[in-house]
Amino acid sequence: MTQILKIVNKNILPKDGQVIYLGSVLEDLVALEFYQRLLKEIDWRNDEVIIFGKKIITSRKTAWYGDQEFIYQYSKINRSALSWNPILKIVKNLVEKVSGEKFNSCLLNLYHNGAEGMGWHCDNESSIVKNSTIASLSLGSERKFSFKHKISKETFSLNLQNGSLLLMQGKTQQNWLHSLPKAMKIKEPRINLTFRKMLSNSD
Repeated sequence: MTQILKIVNKNILPKDGQVIYLGSVLEDLVALEFYQRLLKEIDWRNDEVIIFGKKIITSRKTAWYGDQEFIYQYSKINRSALSWNPILKIVKNLVEKVSGEKFNSCLLNLYHNGAEGMGWHCDNESSIVKNSTIASLSLGSERKFSFKHKISKETFSLNLQNGSLLLMQGKTQQNWLHSLPKAMKIKEPRINLTFRKMLSNSD
């Protein structure tokens, strides 16, 4: 049985939302096993984004899974969710146990090194249940993760450890942007899993 490490439940946002950083919730060997299996068993594909009307293929790879074929649109590209595979179900169940939340989908990102990152954005698409919790599990290389308030522009950052879990809750997506800055000195990969609550395609 997977052992869950001691966690700290504290909001790290100064205002207008709730972000709970639980730190490492997995033992090192468990985190390594998850990382290795996800690397091999996930249907990774290069991401596509529309920038200034042009389709760009990113070096970062992504995958999108869910309880049903949820249509998720970001950067003006529609993605249809794949069915859960065995390892992803195991990780999902563990994240739900730790967070006390239920999720019906997961967006995965594979960053091959620190040259790959993610610019400022918020996960407030209309297909996501409004103000629902998004749980972000980090595996692999430790990376800096940053927040910026949409109005005051104040920023702060934290390092996401291997095996750590971050919960973004309440009005966080309405009031804050977040990003994964590039870090050229980092040469090792990182897998990030963001578990979400999507509206049913029939809603």
